[in-house]
Amino acid sequence: MATTQTNISKRFTVWEKWHDRDELPGIKYPGIYAIAYSDNDLSKSDFSWRKEIIYVGMTNSLSGLKGRLKQFDNTIVGKTGHGGADRVRYKYPDYNALVPKLYVSVAAFECSPEKATSKDLLIMGDVEKFEYECFAHFQDIFGRLPEFNDKKHSPKHSKKRKTKSGTEVS
Repeated sequence: MATTQTNISKRFTVWEKWHDRDELPGIKYPGIYAIAYSDNDLSKSDFSWRKEIIYVGMTNSLSGLKGRLKQFDNTIVGKTGHGGADRVRYKYPDYNALVPKLYVSVAAFECSPEKATSKDLLIMGDVEKFEYECFAHFQDIFGRLPEFNDKKHSPKHSKKRKTKSGTEVS
């Protein structure tokens, strides 16, 4: 049976400003992250499913949520490495204008990808399943995926190309 929306929401931390993401509890573990873009200050407010969520992602890497969010940050600043962030950068190419409006909340899963015991492997499977549950709940509420999870309608910055006149096209 699918996890209820309330149970999903309770797994997430409060919203935190993008620059303060490393202070989130469980940041060293694998998990799911939700990124919101908002003109209103969401910091320290309880997580809720809101239309301002622009991306939901997951990681099972050794560097945990902290490492994956760093990859996201590196990509929105202009480097490469994160597909969703590349889509964000297409729409919001000015890092300094974007970041004050970004908020993040995480659902950490305490396990050790490095040890990869049978218990750790099962938990890492739970991480992946939980990401799809998050997608399903978002879609149930808003009738769509978060904007930058929608690969069909959200182009990547890295796929822009220049015409002979020097203008960028997708």
